[in-house]
Amino acid sequence: MSMPPLCPTCGQPASEALGGPAHDWECRNEACPEFGQPVDLRARVRPSWVPGELYPFADHYAEAAGCVVHYVDEGTGPPLLMLHGNPTWSFLYREIIAGVRDRFRCVAVDYPGFGLSQPRRGYRFTPAEHADALEQLVLRLDLRGVTLMVQDWGGPIGFGVATRHPERFAAFVIGNTWAWPKADPATQAFSRFLGGAVGRRLILNRNLFVEGALGRGVRRPLPAAAMDAYRGPFPTPGSRWPTAVFPREILASRPFLADVEQRLPVLRDRGALIVWPTRDVAFRGRERRRWEQLFPDHRTVMLEGAGHYIQEDAPDEIVAAIREHAAPVITTGG
Repeated sequence: MSMPPLCPTCGQPASEALGGPAHDWECRNEACPEFGQPVDLRARVRPSWVPGELYPFADHYAEAAGCVVHYVDEGTGPPLLMLHGNPTWSFLYREIIAGVRDRFRCVAVDYPGFGLSQPRRGYRFTPAEHADALEQLVLRLDLRGVTLMVQDWGGPIGFGVATRHPERFAAFVIGNTWAWPKADPATQAFSRFLGGAVGRRLILNRNLFVEGALGRGVRRPLPAAAMDAYRGPFPTPGSRWPTAVFPREILASRPFLADVEQRLPVLRDRGALIVWPTRDVAFRGRERRRWEQLFPDHRTVMLEGAGHYIQEDAPDEIVAAIREHAAPVITTGG
């Protein structure tokens, strides 16, 4: 499979030309003046909405599950695999990467349809499919001795892979997330409303997760360049479909979540650093206590005042916790 080029006008990844020969590419961004026009296969420029001063990392791409997956690969040491949730991408981890890349090889991934990753045709953006793409990337990069850092949907997706390949994973940094079926009334109401027709229209037409949950759901206002970076992957209603799938999948993916839950005990002997916010309305003490019970060898660091997007609200505290509790010991010869 050829890597998709980026449209030089709008910066969005091109799609295979509808009805055209294999590996012909065209812009499918309806807001772009070049919509429907061929895109040069040689074109691969970083979109203008990615701020180099905030995200000064080289772009890497690999084919995984028929998709083109973008990832950051910075630093030296054992791998620290960083997984985002909805509606974010590897940009979320920029400050954490900068703070620990002297101790870890930081690999931060964009799921297909998020950030700079391109889905294959027919990709449905379910957590099971994201886990399959991530699994292939881990195997392709031959990552071993991995410390897995997860938050939000990164939990089910990441633990879906880690439980399939426990021999590759050494430790975990667990933010506000879960990895089992949830059926409490609040979760059901959230999934049914935002995963239904009305919620889907709000997500697609108003970019609800970026403008609402992220734009107004952080402790400190994000700079304009950061908000542009989060808006960038989703300029049109059609491009926002990946963010609209996740709410429905909280309930629709119960078989996938139950399978992950059943296999979690194979990781019970690993060490875990739990970094937990005090002001997240989605994940509270009940989920934190379950992680603490699952991993007897754990340390918990409470992130005072942090909300759902802990990497934005408390990057310094997370970096300090990783360096103190999760980073490998560095020795120098004498």
